[in-house]
Amino acid sequence: MTMIGNNLQAVQERIRRACEAAGRAPGSVRLLAVSKTFGPEAVREAAAAGQHAFGENYLQEGVAKIEALDAPPEPLRPRPEWHCIGPVQSNKTRLVAAHFDWLHSVDRLKIAQRLSEQRGADQPPLQICLQVNIDGGASKSGVAPDEVLALAREVALLPRLCLRGLMTIPEPQPDFEAQKQVHLRARALFDAVRAAGLPGAEQFDTLSMGMTGDLEAAIHAGSTMVRVGTAIFGGRSYPVA
Repeated sequence: MTMIGNNLQAVQERIRRACEAAGRAPGSVRLLAVSKTFGPEAVREAAAAGQHAFGENYLQEGVAKIEALDAPPEPLRPRPEWHCIGPVQSNKTRLVAAHFDWLHSVDRLKIAQRLSEQRGADQPPLQICLQVNIDGGASKSGVAPDEVLALAREVALLPRLCLRGLMTIPEPQPDFEAQKQVHLRARALFDAVRAAGLPGAEQFDTLSMGMTGDLEAAIHAGSTMVRVGTAIFGGRSYPVA
C-alpha cells in the first residue's frame, strides 16, 4: 500500500475509534480529504485507496486539478466528489458553480444568489453549507451565529442550490474538552436550524467540522464530516509570496 493509502487507513481508524467512544456508528461521519497544494497524482493515489470526496481551498488551483483529472486519455473514474472549502469572492462564483459539487463557505446571501444564477440547468444542484464563525475569531470568515437562521431561510429558497448544513473552523483550543465545548455550540446551532422547518429541511444533514488536530472532539460533538489534509497527504509547502 502507498503512503497516502496507509495514511487514509490510519485516519479512518481514528474516525472509527472516535465514533465508538462517542456511541456513534462509524458510517455516520464522512471523511473529506483536503488536497490543497497537492497535485492530481496525489488525488489519484488517494482515490485508488478508496477515497471519493476531496476538498480544495484555493479556487483556481482546485479547478486546474479537476480539469486535469477529467481530461483524456485517463480521466479519473469514478469522478471524485469535489468540495470547495475556502472563501469565495463574488467575482469567482462562476468557477464554483461550474466545477464543484459542494461549497462549504457561504456566509453572504449575495454569494448564494450568484451561485444559484450561475449553476447550469444541466447540473445537479450545488450542495451548500453555511460557514459560521462559531467562536467569534477575529481572523475567521463566517456568518455570526445569531444571523445563521435568517441566512439559512433565504438560501433555502434559491433554485439550483441545496442547503445541506453548517461548516465551522474554530480557533485552536488547548485540549480535547475545550475543543469539544466549541464544537458543541456549533452542534446546538445546527440542531436549531434543522428544527426550524426550512424548505428542504430533510436534506439539512451535514455538520462539517473537525480537522486533523481536533477530529475526535468534533465527532464527540456530532460532526458528520471531518476535513483532513495533513494526516493524509503530509506536510504542505506553500509558495513564498
